[in-house]
Amino acid sequence: MIIYRVTILFITFLVLSCAKSDTNLPNNAPTEQQFISAVDISSYPEIMTTNPRFYDTDGTPKNLLDILKSKGVNTIRLRLWVNPSNEHSGLNEVRQFAVTLKNSGFKIWLTVHYSDTWADPAHQQMPAAWQNSSYTALKDSVYAYTKKVVTQIQPHYIQVGNEINSGFLHPYGNLSINNTQFKGLLQSGILAVRENAKSTKIMLHFAGIDAATSFFGNLNALDYDIIALSYYPIWHGKSLTTLSNTITNLSMMYNKEVVIAETAYPFTLNWNDWTNNIVGMENQLILPDFPPTVVGQRDFIKSIRELMQAIPNRKGIGLCYWGAELVAWKGTQATNASPWENQALFDFQNQVLPALIELKGN
Repeated sequence: MIIYRVTILFITFLVLSCAKSDTNLPNNAPTEQQFISAVDISSYPEIMTTNPRFYDTDGTPKNLLDILKSKGVNTIRLRLWVNPSNEHSGLNEVRQFAVTLKNSGFKIWLTVHYSDTWADPAHQQMPAAWQNSSYTALKDSVYAYTKKVVTQIQPHYIQVGNEINSGFLHPYGNLSINNTQFKGLLQSGILAVRENAKSTKIMLHFAGIDAATSFFGNLNALDYDIIALSYYPIWHGKSLTTLSNTITNLSMMYNKEVVIAETAYPFTLNWNDWTNNIVGMENQLILPDFPPTVVGQRDFIKSIRELMQAIPNRKGIGLCYWGAELVAWKGTQATNASPWENQALFDFQNQVLPALIELKGN
């Protein structure tokens, strides 16, 4: 009987030890990260004011978020403007939408433009409320604003700036004029995230692949987690081999994970409203590999996803489709609506397209 009790105690000790060891495992060993299958649907709150109907593959009307979830999307990317001309993409709207998305099971990927409007390589306009500030005061504003954002939203991922090829918060953060100030402003945003949202992963975002190596080399001393790239064939080249090589080199050279933060492709060159579309000509595409058809759009996204998943050492961690929701939501006669309805992930009847499924893969 004594031997039996000793044996039971010993087995119990082994079980508890193993359980304790498993609990500590994430701190001691790498774990496989879920591939980020994301869409940017920043305009969805505005689009919903017109009560459009979206349809699943079988033609059944469904809530857009339910369709995205059922097709394997796990992350939603949202833009944030400081003081937009209306409530759309402002902090109140984005915070409320983020709550809805989290309750629906999505992770939040926040792209902070540090502007009252669109920020991109050609436009990095300082918010009106921050103009006439000194450089020191601007750094304080970046920190305070970023702290407020991450405290209220607690995103899983955050971009400190959007497509910051030329810097951000011009003129102080203009990379070509004052590289030191540019990095100082970035560091203020990064510090605010690190001190107030410790589990949030920080991305720095460059549009394209040309000059990406030197751009991130310039930022190598900064404390961030993920390299984010935009890739659109119309602007960033038509070679997926060059894209793959660039991402591989970036991941190895700087020991960073990499995501495609923005990409898209047309399923047609036709249009569904009278707002000028950004892509509308064959010379903007990768032909003959990816024609402007439903199948061509699907194959493009499949190829990008497979490319990312093939990056060595699992450094290609995700892909985001930009403008997934940008159907002709103001009607077919609108001249101020969607420049993107032929690149959305829903057709001209608002039925989901096969490309959406390829964000996750089979």
